[in-house]
Amino acid sequence: MRLSSQSPIPWFDGFLGVAYRYYDLRMNLVPLFEDRQEATNLWHDTIYWWLDPSIKIRFVESGDKYWFIMGSDSQKPDSNMSFFKVLAKSENYERFKKGHGGEAYLRLGVYSKKSLDGVKKDALCNCGHAAEDHDEGDGDACLYNVCNCKKFSSFQVNLLRRKKTITDIGYLAEDDVKDDPLVWNCMYVNKGIKD
Repeated sequence: MRLSSQSPIPWFDGFLGVAYRYYDLRMNLVPLFEDRQEATNLWHDTIYWWLDPSIKIRFVESGDKYWFIMGSDSQKPDSNMSFFKVLAKSENYERFKKGHGGEAYLRLGVYSKKSLDGVKKDALCNCGHAAEDHDEGDGDACLYNVCNCKKFSSFQVNLLRRKKTITDIGYLAEDDVKDDPLVWNCMYVNKGIKD
C-alpha cells in the first residue's frame, strides 16, 4: 500500500489488474488479487463500508494505457482508502467501456496460475491448445508441431460473492482531471511514480 503525506486519501495499487465480466444482469468490474485472504480483508475492512451510491470509478486514458481509479465515502473513515492502477488498454476494457450502460457490479477476484497437473484435460493453455494436447513427460510442452509452447500455463479467476452496485462511472481525458477531485488527487500524488 502506498501512503502519501501529500494526500488525505491513502492510495492502494497492490492488486494485479482489473478483469471485466459480461454475463450478469450488469457488467462486473473485478480488481484481481493473488491472495484470497488479502482480497477478503480489503473487502471487509474497506469496501464493505462504502455506500453504493458514493462509489466512484474513473478511467483516464493516456495513449495505449489507462488509469483505473476507484474511491468512495465510507461509513468507517479511519480504514478508508482509494485504489488505482495503470493498465494497458485491452479488448475487454474497450468492451466494458462501450457496454456498461452507466452501471456495473464491483466484485473482487482471485487470479491464480494453473499448471498441467492442476487442470482438467479440456482446460486451455495460454497457447490456445487443450491440456490433453500437452506432453506430461516432456516438461508439459505442446504436442502441436506449429506451436512453440514449451510448458502448459493457464489461469483461473475466482470471484468473491459479495458485490456493490456502481452507478458513478466516468471517463476523462488527462486535460480534464482537475475537474474531478478523486482523479486529481490520485494523479497528483501518484503520476510521477507510475510514469
